[in-house]
Amino acid sequence: MTMPSLQSPIPPLILASASPARRALLAACGLDFRALPAAVDEQALKQSARGEGSSAGEAALLLAETKAQRLSRRHPEALIIGADQILVQDGTWFDKPADEAAARAQLRTLRGQWHMLETALVCVAAGERVWHHLARPRLHMRPFSEAALEAYLAIEGEHVTGSVGAYRLEGPGALLFDRVEGEHSAILGLPLLPLLGFLRQRGVLLD
Repeated sequence: MTMPSLQSPIPPLILASASPARRALLAACGLDFRALPAAVDEQALKQSARGEGSSAGEAALLLAETKAQRLSRRHPEALIIGADQILVQDGTWFDKPADEAAARAQLRTLRGQWHMLETALVCVAAGERVWHHLARPRLHMRPFSEAALEAYLAIEGEHVTGSVGAYRLEGPGALLFDRVEGEHSAILGLPLLPLLGFLRQRGVLLD
């Protein structure tokens, strides 16, 4: 027996990301999609964007579109969802920490402070950008102690290098915060409600 679905089989959906959190968000909605990483030189693109005077949000949109365009060339029949996220605190852009020491230093910088997650989505069809969205959730990291920091790093292990903030809000990283403003899914790297609205408008999902 065929299972009921709110999604049209055409076009196929591809998420241009290797992020487990982004995959989980789409899967939880029951969407049928493939997740394929798009190999781009993110550091070079960010440096170029900063050199041209782009904002962090503009850079995130550039990265998201570059990833989607890369896969669209190989899969022109699909609707490609590109995503990227840049953490900004007092004008400083943060990347994923390279190791535990970098994560420790980053979390020390962020604790007791507000920061913003410039979270971009771009959808590309047959090489054409057909939709984009930029979410800007704000988070306040509580002034946790050094003992709490070391315990957190021990608990998370290698996961601290897997996100731009060195934390997973869907996991133990929630313990680091005392205030959050914005859509939860946007904090995880994929503004879900705006994306679903576009997919309905596009006819990919039933309205």
